[in-house]
Amino acid sequence: MDMFGKIELKAPREQVWRALNDPVILKACIPGCEELERTADDEFIATAVIKVGPIKAKFKGKVRLSDIQPTVGYSISGEGQGGIAGFAAGSAKVQLEDMPGGTVLSYYTEAKVGGKLAQLGGRLIDSTAKKLAAQFFDEFRGQVERQSAAADHA
Repeated sequence: MDMFGKIELKAPREQVWRALNDPVILKACIPGCEELERTADDEFIATAVIKVGPIKAKFKGKVRLSDIQPTVGYSISGEGQGGIAGFAAGSAKVQLEDMPGGTVLSYYTEAKVGGKLAQLGGRLIDSTAKKLAAQFFDEFRGQVERQSAAADHA
């Protein structure tokens, strides 16, 4: 399954870049995230509880950053194991561009699932993935724009 999109953020690109690399902000934005810990400059470990249709599972895995171009973008990839529910793996390319009054964040993602999750059917998995992505980006926008507004008033 592939997804792509753009969101406009009312914040400078440098601030958006810092947020994309801040484990505290990312943990707050990832639906179901219980743990997100940086283990290296380009690596995190994560635990998240995700519900897809009738299946709810705790996924544990690693997330790696690559092709890092500060304030421009990076690639992110990861794989998580959800016990008997199966596995989820994916990658995303994230790019930042200036726009009047803020920053445009563009993303392209690819994901795959296996095990019981794969048996649920593509339509349910796709709709859940889109819902989770929308939740992430809505929360990310809120976090970044609140920080930007606070910085403007400081």
